[in-house]
Amino acid sequence: MQINRTIEKVLIERLIPSKVNLIFGTRRVGKTFLLKKILSETAFKTLFLQGEDVDTQQLLARRSIANYQSMLQNVELLVIDEAQVIPEIGKILKLMIDNITGLRVIVTGSSAFDLAHISGEPLTGRAFFYELYPLAQQELLAHENALQTLQNLEDRLIYGGYPELWNLPFSVSKAEYLKDLLSTYLLKDIIAFEGVRNSSKIKDLLRLVAFQVGKEVSLDELGKQLQMSRNTVEKYLDLCSQVFILKKVEAFSRNLRKEITKSARWYFWDLGVRNALINDFRPLSLRNDKGELWENYLVSERLKSLKYQRKLVETYFWRTYDQQEIDWVEYENGQLSAYEFKWQGGQARVPKAFAEAYPDATFSVINQDNYLPFIA
Repeated sequence: MQINRTIEKVLIERLIPSKVNLIFGTRRVGKTFLLKKILSETAFKTLFLQGEDVDTQQLLARRSIANYQSMLQNVELLVIDEAQVIPEIGKILKLMIDNITGLRVIVTGSSAFDLAHISGEPLTGRAFFYELYPLAQQELLAHENALQTLQNLEDRLIYGGYPELWNLPFSVSKAEYLKDLLSTYLLKDIIAFEGVRNSSKIKDLLRLVAFQVGKEVSLDELGKQLQMSRNTVEKYLDLCSQVFILKKVEAFSRNLRKEITKSARWYFWDLGVRNALINDFRPLSLRNDKGELWENYLVSERLKSLKYQRKLVETYFWRTYDQQEIDWVEYENGQLSAYEFKWQGGQARVPKAFAEAYPDATFSVINQDNYLPFIA
């Protein structure tokens, strides 16, 4: 079954001459499949290259206009998959689109590290940027009815949304896939950059964060547990965010005396990866982390939705030193919106300190009865 990705339509609309379309996301998230689907729906004369192929790297190595003009003669669309491994790819692309009339380009990269290598100064003003995530609930709505969405919710809280899981019928197969994905691709993407040599330390750090979803993470405490410096912990967490494993959410504050200001929470872009790290794929009925799974799910799905809608929304959590807190806060065009996440439903009152400090803010409870409009 083919699932349409949200960015596909706008990407096709932006296939215009002298522009590079850059797609970033983890490996196995569906970038290559998306490329092939786009090619099947367009009629451009296309050259498709694999960036990790040695022949491709040699073909592009001679950085001259004459070389590229010869290679791209009669080509209307150039596609390079996993282009981050090609040396000086940003300069190569600039040379191509500045000197070959009518050329359109699509390039993929497997992490935000690649953003610096591909889309730095050479492509300023010449590129469109996209991030592709594991399947979002909004992308699945066309393939299931309301009952199926309800029935599949538990599966998504446990196994996440990597596209290939859609075709795996058994829980054991899904768990094995996720463990392999973590060790074979995601951790290797991290250690491939910045001189990181110890993948076991990265995995131990991610495991500790996995047990602290929805809570403030102390870099000093993590450093003590892992026998690493605070700066190293901070660096590794940043690396994990750049390869789209983690998302950092900071505290919201207008500098009121009691508000937490210098703190952050970390969420996983995919819950299947989180559960693979702690090796826990048990059904919800046997788990005591349902609240954490629900909060992480809503955060990641909300962020996907905002990204795909290209909304410029600032996102935070809120807490005071006397333990008043709100799970999720959004700021957009002068409007402050607060949300409390409840797995079991029920009512929640806006904290007194928040209501007094921000009387114009809205406050909502998101539970299993009303979550779909929030994330889709």
